[in-house]
Amino acid sequence: MAELVFITGASSGIGQALALQYYRAGAHLALLARRTADIERWAVEQGLAPERWRVYGADVADEAALLRAGRDCIAAQGLPDVVIANAGISLGMDTAEFDDLDVMRRTFATNNIGLAATFHPFLAAMQQRGSGTLVGIASVAAIRGLPGHGAYCASKAAVVAYCESLRGECRGSGVRVVTLLPGYIATPLTSGNRYSMPFLMPVEAFAAQALRAIRAQTSYRVIPWQMGVLAKLLRVLPNWLYDRLLAGRPRKRRQGE
Repeated sequence: MAELVFITGASSGIGQALALQYYRAGAHLALLARRTADIERWAVEQGLAPERWRVYGADVADEAALLRAGRDCIAAQGLPDVVIANAGISLGMDTAEFDDLDVMRRTFATNNIGLAATFHPFLAAMQQRGSGTLVGIASVAAIRGLPGHGAYCASKAAVVAYCESLRGECRGSGVRVVTLLPGYIATPLTSGNRYSMPFLMPVEAFAAQALRAIRAQTSYRVIPWQMGVLAKLLRVLPNWLYDRLLAGRPRKRRQGE
């Protein structure tokens, strides 16, 4: 039986690149996004065999829609071997602006509640089967907070902690949990950044390394590795030095800027 991989946020960026990597490796695809027409158009343009992919429409911030999509996937294609919770949003916020509290609420609804809700329809069945891999896409931004990026950094730190907790809960069940922390990856999400992005990586190169890490069932991996080294160095810096290094760094753009 061919491997079945369920991927959220598959209409662009990392999700789309992962879908293509898995397809080329022989997998069948269950692709979820709000913009279903974009995925369908892309799949046709890529020449993907129709019998090897199926699209499910849902907003990951809508828990009920995710549950329906998960059940539809199991009914139509079977229980996935790999579930990749990739969908996420990244917006700048300023705590002094009242409207930006809603930015934080929306970010957590998508990046955290949406991640757990992505796994939910599949977890019990995977445990009963005794196999499966759940993949949480975090970010190197989880390691230290960045000015103007509080909602995103906090949400991705929560992804790391949640996946670590889930990994412990799944111990002995045959279900593995993989946490991936992308550095700066060339995608629509990073294209509007107005600050330097060290070790910026093509999305195709990231997807190839991510697939290898997932298949190796690596519990935690920063990609590219150079960003992982830099992040660890930043983590051990004293706060006064870290704050000085970031002084004057452009903030993440707020919505509407």
